[in-house]
Amino acid sequence: MSSSLQSLFLAIAQARNEQEVRSRIMVDVGAYFQANRWGLFFSDRDPGKTTAIKKSLQLALSVEYNPVLRYLVEHHAPIHEASLLPPGAWQKICPRFDHGHVMVGPIVNHGHLVGGVGLTRTQANSAFNERDLSDLGALCLHLSTWLAINQSKPAKILDSPILTPRELQIAELVAQGLTNESIGKSLWISENSVKQALKRIFRKREIASRVELVGKLSPTVSSK
Repeated sequence: MSSSLQSLFLAIAQARNEQEVRSRIMVDVGAYFQANRWGLFFSDRDPGKTTAIKKSLQLALSVEYNPVLRYLVEHHAPIHEASLLPPGAWQKICPRFDHGHVMVGPIVNHGHLVGGVGLTRTQANSAFNERDLSDLGALCLHLSTWLAINQSKPAKILDSPILTPRELQIAELVAQGLTNESIGKSLWISENSVKQALKRIFRKREIASRVELVGKLSPTVSSK
């Protein structure tokens, strides 16, 4: 039995870290929408990982080529392919059999699109509908709120002698959703200096991404 929308809202609010959202809550989200595949994506992931994507899918993940992705980027609103394209057009854009129908929703923070939720169904299943869009919009609102609340914590709990004062400043600005370029301008340092400082923070705290500053770094520091 799939979870109700209200129970998903509650589960998101109570999630302790990103791993819990991915491993438990997103499974329930996939079941709720009767999706064959689902995923939670953040834009600050290592861009090197995208090079492993099959060439046949690179166009499907291009904003210029994919109208569904372009709509998400431009409008910060949930969308499914049947809302934008005539029947059969989506299959020419995305060749995967298990992506016969696709729906995406935005994760936003400080006015910026920082990630998204993606769900797919096979062509043999029914397309997503307007009710699905409405429900996904509500879930993305809760996910965005959860992210904003959790990103407000590192500014207080990163107070640790392991990190230098400059590293603490950078970590706090990352938690506010700023890019490396914006952080550099704010602190009057180069973008490369920001990158190097983040590498040191990640190494010291044994984390791999900006998102983990909240999901993994915070519990580690607060437990000391």
